[in-house]
Amino acid sequence: MSSKLTGYIFVLLAISVFSVQDAISKYLGSLYPPALITMIRYWAFAAFAIALASRSKGGLLTALQTKRPLLQILRGVLLAVQIVLVIFSFSMVGLAHSQAIFSSGPLFVALLSMPLLGERVGWRRWTAIIIGMCGVLLILDPVGGSFDLVLMIPIASSMIFAIYVISTRLVSRTDTTITSFLYTGIAGAVAISLVGPFFWMPLAPQDWGWMLLLCVTGTTSHFFLIKAYELLDAAEVQPLTYLQLVMASFIGVLIFGETIGLNVIAGSVIVVCAGIFTVWRENIVARRNAKRPEPPSPQTLT
Repeated sequence: MSSKLTGYIFVLLAISVFSVQDAISKYLGSLYPPALITMIRYWAFAAFAIALASRSKGGLLTALQTKRPLLQILRGVLLAVQIVLVIFSFSMVGLAHSQAIFSSGPLFVALLSMPLLGERVGWRRWTAIIIGMCGVLLILDPVGGSFDLVLMIPIASSMIFAIYVISTRLVSRTDTTITSFLYTGIAGAVAISLVGPFFWMPLAPQDWGWMLLLCVTGTTSHFFLIKAYELLDAAEVQPLTYLQLVMASFIGVLIFGETIGLNVIAGSVIVVCAGIFTVWRENIVARRNAKRPEPPSPQTLT
């Protein structure tokens, strides 16, 4: 089996597990505070991250070494906050509708990468971003009478996740993947553990089973995604991740009885196409810049 085929299998496994994870999050989020669910889930995530780092080259102490500790800690906190908003969005907005808005993530990343990373965005990506944002507006339907302020929850979640992705790009310039993964788990677990106990409430016996399954899916999905990125480029992974929107829509309609308006379907198609193009174009530009020869140093010129 080729490495690329194996990578695609890992992507599909990750997407499938993420979809199950989202469905469980929606169910639990309708019964318990999102901060409580996130805290218990993060305990399992942190344990998995520590175990994975301990088995890495150099062990746990090597994985903890970072040149940007504050930024690494910020990443973990951002992701914990984002997960709380995701669970809240699933219970308030719906699984399908939330995922439709979450699909705008790459567009927000491209927008924020200019002021935060100093990246230049050409007219092609600008066009894709503008078209994609029009798709987001179509999903929100602000003039159609169906706009609700709760839709700002998934929008805020997408923005926070975009900042998380950009901060991940920054730390990846100096730190290893396992270091970033470890800090994501530990910093997020510590941050949410400072808040989660204030929302504590007893879980029903049957819901502890769902919580355990949520912890298992939360760790395995990230593991599959890590393995996929080891074998594939981001431009090869991103288009497939939009299948999660399709799976979430089926789960939302068939299991939770959600309804999807034509504006959500049309807007999702626009956003997905714009997102795929943005990621593809970003990959093309990155490869072109990597092949570009560096200017000669002053010593060479003399």
